[in-house]
Amino acid sequence: MSVNIQPLADRVLVEPAAAEEKTASGIIIPDTAKEKPQRGIVVAVGPGKPEEPTTVKVGDSVLYGKYSGTELQVAGVDYMMMRESDILAIV
Repeated sequence: MSVNIQPLADRVLVEPAAAEEKTASGIIIPDTAKEKPQRGIVVAVGPGKPEEPTTVKVGDSVLYGKYSGTELQVAGVDYMMMRESDILAIV
C-alpha cells in the first residue's frame, strides 16, 4: 500500500490493526467499549536522525504504547504518526 505522506526525522506512519469485535468467549464488544489498538503495520518511515538511523521498515508489524502518536486520517484511512521511540517492539 502506498501513501503520499513522507514522515520527517525519526517519525513513523503506522496503520493500526482493527479493534477487536468480539471477546474470546464470543461476546460482541460495543463501539464505546472497544480498546484502542496497540498493534499496526508500518506504512512509511522517515530517514532518521544523523546519529541514529531508523530500525523499522515499511511492512513491519509493530507494537506501540496505548497513548502513543497522533491520529490522522488520509483518504478515509486512519493512521498513527509517532516517533520511532514510541514503538515498543517489532513482531
